Amino acid sequence: MNDSLRENLSYFGLYRKMLSVKKEVVAEYVSFGKHKDQYFLYYEPNEVCSDKIVIWVHGGGWNAGTPKYFDFVGQTMASYGYRFVSIGYRLSPKYKYPCQIEDVCQGYKAAIRFLQEKNIDTSKIIVSGPSAGAHLSSILVYNCDIQERMHVDISKVIGFVGVGGPYSFSTKTTLSVKILLHELFSKRYDRSEGEPCSLMNKSDIPMLLIQSKHDGLIDYSCAEIFYKKALELGNKAELYSVEDRHNTHSWYTAGMFLESREQNKALNKLLTWIEAL
Repeated sequence: MNDSLRENLSYFGLYRKMLSVKKEVVAEYVSFGKHKDQYFLYYEPNEVCSDKIVIWVHGGGWNAGTPKYFDFVGQTMASYGYRFVSIGYRLSPKYKYPCQIEDVCQGYKAAIRFLQEKNIDTSKIIVSGPSAGAHLSSILVYNCDIQERMHVDISKVIGFVGVGGPYSFSTKTTLSVKILLHELFSKRYDRSEGEPCSLMNKSDIPMLLIQSKHDGLIDYSCAEIFYKKALELGNKAELYSVEDRHNTHSWYTAGMFLESREQNKALNKLLTWIEAL
């Protein structure tokens, strides 16, 4: 079966599993702007098992999704003992890029202040995101210009994990992604100014890229190009190919958090990589 068709047919099963997730942790809502989507959710585990904190940026094609919608991700990470922050941002097509990356930067700074006010050690931060969230969070971590312009200090970031990210716009692109990018960028905007591969600088922050060869939405070459660019710059990078049976875009970018690490190899890879940092 065609991978794009498999992706489209996967949604019912994915939504059904999302609705069955038990909420073990009550997330704390924190606003960092006037718009309703400018907020983050903070998850404090019932039992903290790690001194690393995961700051996560949700996916949804830049035009959909909120931290509340992806509550199950925070629940899963908290169940493994991680303090977890889920950042929201204004959505396209009403709000054009760079609104999204500006919100992610503001949310990141607000999250660090919030954690420090709670006397939580913020010296070991993992930044992560799936799909559109991988696009935005990778720019946050690896572009010095946006860090300088938005006054973002990433000196405490010790790792980046991107899952199913559209890091390059020059690869084979599905019609769905073309439409999403058209909605994200204004007509005359130079898209290289919003392309992670073009914006990546040399960095000491290691990256893990999780990508599927059967994604059905984002071509695998997006991750390959980003990975090779990282190595050319001297950055430490690893590219992991999804081996799970559920390997279409939505299933591995979001669905991995609906299974245990024993059930899902991609989730186990993500957690094992973080644990080793």
